[in-house]
Amino acid sequence: MVSTLPPDGRAGIDAALVRRLVAVQFPQWSGLSVTPVEVDGWDNRTYRLGDDKTVRLPTAAGYVPAVDKENDWLPRLAPSLPVAVPPVLAKGEPGEGYPYPWSVRGWLTGETAARGHIDDLDQFAVSVAEFLLALQRCDTAGGPEAGEHSWYRGASLAHYDAETRRCLTALEGRVDTERAAAVWEAALAAEWDGPPVWFHGDIASGNLLVQDGELTAVIDFGTSGVGDPACDLVIAWGMFDGESREAFRRAVAQPAATWARARGWALWKALLVLSECVDTDEEKAGVNRRVIEAVLADHDDFATARVRARTSLSPPSTA
Repeated sequence: MVSTLPPDGRAGIDAALVRRLVAVQFPQWSGLSVTPVEVDGWDNRTYRLGDDKTVRLPTAAGYVPAVDKENDWLPRLAPSLPVAVPPVLAKGEPGEGYPYPWSVRGWLTGETAARGHIDDLDQFAVSVAEFLLALQRCDTAGGPEAGEHSWYRGASLAHYDAETRRCLTALEGRVDTERAAAVWEAALAAEWDGPPVWFHGDIASGNLLVQDGELTAVIDFGTSGVGDPACDLVIAWGMFDGESREAFRRAVAQPAATWARARGWALWKALLVLSECVDTDEEKAGVNRRVIEAVLADHDDFATARVRARTSLSPPSTA
């Protein structure tokens, strides 16, 4: 059937469409209520189906590969992870004017990880680190190598080099582009040469669920894959600061080169978003300015610490 979705891929998805798709393809669930979730993402529209299920529909063709990837790999990864991930219940097919495959998942209780929902941010940071380390220990055999399906998370930062440099040019005079360029160059130079491991690709507050102030689930593995885990450290600047950032850094125990690439991932995204909203959305611009400033300060602190370490190892002067 020809798609009736508009070009942006979102407005044509609504509860009525979900009801039709479920009624035709999964009639056993046709009597269940369909309601939008309170906090939705961009890659997919999500609806609650009854009390214990969700329906997720990709909003554009670029997000379609995640459907089969998650359906295939989430059940394999789940037993090795310390918190819940979305249970896979069924896969839907295109229909009713909707052109893409879609999925039915089990509902996971909890709230997204806003600061106000977390009792102890330092301990929460450790829990996120423990999840990432458990994910990295999962068997990679046959896993999807980082690439287009993961929006190049887990692959080389060089994929976003031209875009980052365009953003630096566009933001000249708006941020410290000289320092930002130095961070980007350091990230590119810190090439990844380790064994491939599983990464999530979008570890952020909206994809982390909490109950009673503690991490209980991680959702949305659409950008997951096997490759470089540096992209999963971006939360260090996006959500954590001060003691919680240090708690995360200690617990996740990644080498300096990985942190350099992580700063690159955080910088790329913040520069991109800021360049798009700097004159139109003061709140969003402020959030991304803060991320950029935190990344630049972290890079400076690392450089200072490295100089001090070299100085302390230098032989005493005989002059």
